[in-house]
Amino acid sequence: MIDKRCPDPATALAGVADGATVMIGGFGFAGQPAALIDALIEQGARELTIVNNNAGNGETGLAALLKAGRVRKIVCSYPRQADSQVFDALYRAGRIELELVPQGNLAERIRAAGAGIGGFFTPTGYGTELAQGKETRFIDGRWQVLEAPLHADVALIHAERGDRWGNLVYRKTARNFGPIMAMAAKLTIASVHEIVELGALDPEAIVTPGIFVQRIVPVARAARLEAA
Repeated sequence: MIDKRCPDPATALAGVADGATVMIGGFGFAGQPAALIDALIEQGARELTIVNNNAGNGETGLAALLKAGRVRKIVCSYPRQADSQVFDALYRAGRIELELVPQGNLAERIRAAGAGIGGFFTPTGYGTELAQGKETRFIDGRWQVLEAPLHADVALIHAERGDRWGNLVYRKTARNFGPIMAMAAKLTIASVHEIVELGALDPEAIVTPGIFVQRIVPVARAARLEAA
């Protein structure tokens, strides 16, 4: 019997290794797998490379992981915000490496990894520092830059509901990066607010099929995050 349920986030995060590349879903607080990030902090893995849309808000969630000193490098689109003081201090002190990626390129690099695409050309970034060291070609009347797929050892994502096979349904904009990250990682861990019986999810509403999810864990709803 296929049963991917874990009793708690700590069990779900077992085995994440030092030096792993970890994708973390979410756009700010919307869809951020906060309980899984907290469990990763407790789990203790170090020297991580984090792939996320931004570099943390305030001092909770991803920002707390950065503050704990567990992250060697972050790959993201928006590292500087009004409340990104943790990342800002670490970067200015030379304690964290940054790979800045335009948001569309970030999403497509993740999607390319999940789809088995070896790379793609895009005009975004051409003529800027972001294109340094990368192959360029003149395609369809425009100079374009070759971008590589982004693979991960682990993806931490959040959904609204799931079943024991790992099929996932998302809530509105909390969907964001979750589906493509689930496809791009060797191990996908999903937190959900409700695990339902097989057959209870409308097949037409399932966004991430269970084949892309290895572990699923129920977590309590956090009002602040759900309001984002």
